[in-house]
Amino acid sequence: MHIQVVLYDGFDPLDAIAPYEVLYAGGSASDGAVTVELVTAEGPREVISGTGGLTLRAAGALDPRRADMILVPGASGRVGEPGEVPEEEVGAGEWRQDEFIPVLLGRTLTTELPALLKQAMDDPDTTVATVCGGSLVLALAGLLEGRHATTHHMGLDMLDATGAHVVRARIVDDGDLVTGAGVTSGLDLGLYLLEREVGPRIAHAVEELFSHERRGTVWRAQGPAPTAL
Repeated sequence: MHIQVVLYDGFDPLDAIAPYEVLYAGGSASDGAVTVELVTAEGPREVISGTGGLTLRAAGALDPRRADMILVPGASGRVGEPGEVPEEEVGAGEWRQDEFIPVLLGRTLTTELPALLKQAMDDPDTTVATVCGGSLVLALAGLLEGRHATTHHMGLDMLDATGAHVVRARIVDDGDLVTGAGVTSGLDLGLYLLEREVGPRIAHAVEELFSHERRGTVWRAQGPAPTAL
């Protein structure tokens, strides 16, 4: 299973690195059954995150034909809406390290990323996973209408407005779409993906290595619907 973790300008480092390291360790524990790489829609380049100018190098280009799974992180920046501060303070359209998160997510729409993600989501053999605001990247591109998904609790209203079925859960498994909630859910998402794709023994070995106990229920559209509590 080959996994591509997508970077874009302003990405949240922990959203990307937490699942990357978990999945990489899963590859080591499974004798190479899992491989993972950092990519961008534009190809190999240095990508500046939204956290203190931290930069990662993407070694490849996002290619849905080559990936079994594509993982999209959220963005890191100022919380709130751009209109809450004067335009001159935001930077009059210039990208800054302290840009608003909705603006950073919205800028992905001006790249080739939405088209590539649509290609991936149109292929039933490709799984798309997201951490935190990564699901909003898909939602803003019109790719989550009618799908069950989650995101950071501060972005649930935005997710709902795009036509997605919002689920307040740590991890939401909607078949070929698996979404994680807040930032640290990337650890739990990575471990769940290992369990789902490679097996619980591999996931448990990595969980022990990281000294991390997963939390929260993984939501799936299975079993009887609950009555009102």
